[in-house]
Amino acid sequence: MSDITLPALTDAVTVTGEQAREFRQNGHILIRDILSSAEAAAYRDVIVGAADKYNTEKRKLEDRDTYGKAFLQIMNLWRVDEKVRQFVLAPRFARIAAQLLGVERVRVYHDQALFKEPGGGPTPWHQDQYYWPLDTPDTITMWMPLVDITIEMGMLTFATGSHTRGSVFDYEISDDSESEFDQYVKTTGFPITRATRMKAGDATWHYGYTIHNAPGNASPLRREVMTIIYFADGARITPPVNKWQEQDHQTWLGGLPIGSPAVSEMNPVLPTQEI
Repeated sequence: MSDITLPALTDAVTVTGEQAREFRQNGHILIRDILSSAEAAAYRDVIVGAADKYNTEKRKLEDRDTYGKAFLQIMNLWRVDEKVRQFVLAPRFARIAAQLLGVERVRVYHDQALFKEPGGGPTPWHQDQYYWPLDTPDTITMWMPLVDITIEMGMLTFATGSHTRGSVFDYEISDDSESEFDQYVKTTGFPITRATRMKAGDATWHYGYTIHNAPGNASPLRREVMTIIYFADGARITPPVNKWQEQDHQTWLGGLPIGSPAVSEMNPVLPTQEI
């Protein structure tokens, strides 16, 4: 695929003031048509190709635990594939992330290809920032389907407004997190929000503290989603409070000293203007 010329994704998609307010109030937002159908198709080919190449999960679905049944997860493809790098470091996405957060610049934390197979199980309720040793709440994930998806395929589902409570439980993604968060969400009365349909190239965006989950994939098709996690430039590394943060500190933040700016080579600051 080295001879393929991909769309540049250097032009801007402007976030409106209303969209920024909705995101900050609700903790999530769906923005449609970030990619055209042609752009989405072009990048699907390279992302799926890279994900299939670097996927290390060889177990049958029935032999995996709850987390393993939820999706195939292949991370930081931008570091091993130049075409995926063009997608992950795209100024178009970085500009949206910065505008939603209300910051001047963002850095990459890491990417994740999340492919929920036919018959794949639910993704339990959780908060992403449980895993991240960063001192800022200004973190955001773009969740973009590479194919058209329906609610039956495992649509990302949010507890609206839950980001305002900060860190809630000391739980990794698991059956325990599903049970505790489910009870918490019901008790607090956070509205449950999910789209019924998304096109390839649409994307949801959510804060790291927004509680979210996804049902299983009841369709015969693979739900192919690419995600990019960003944080505000200027964030610093905090002392890890669990084994997963210790792992993230080494894996995604280069093992830089505690208290130092999160500026490893794996966390490039991204341009947010048209090029």
